[in-house]
Amino acid sequence: MSDTNSAAAHRRSAPLAGAPVVRRGGQWWLITGTGSILASDPVFTGELDRFAAAMAAADREVALLRDKQAATRKKRKGKRR
Repeated sequence: MSDTNSAAAHRRSAPLAGAPVVRRGGQWWLITGTGSILASDPVFTGELDRFAAAMAAADREVALLRDKQAATRKKRKGKRR
C-alpha cells in the first residue's frame, strides 16, 4: 500500500508530524524511549501512508501560498515608489 514516490517515502527518517513514527527504507517504525518497533499491520501502515501524503500536500500548498503572498507584497512595494 505504500507509495514509494511520495515525499514521505523519500524523506530521511523524519518523524511524521511530531508523532513517534518514522519511515525508514520504505517501512514504518514506531519509536519508543527504548528502541523502535516495525509497524507491520497493513491497515495501520496504509493509514500512515495516507496521512504522510496529506501532510506533504498540505506543506506544498502552504509553500505556494507563501510564494503568492511574497509576490503580492513585492508588487505593492513597487507601486508605492
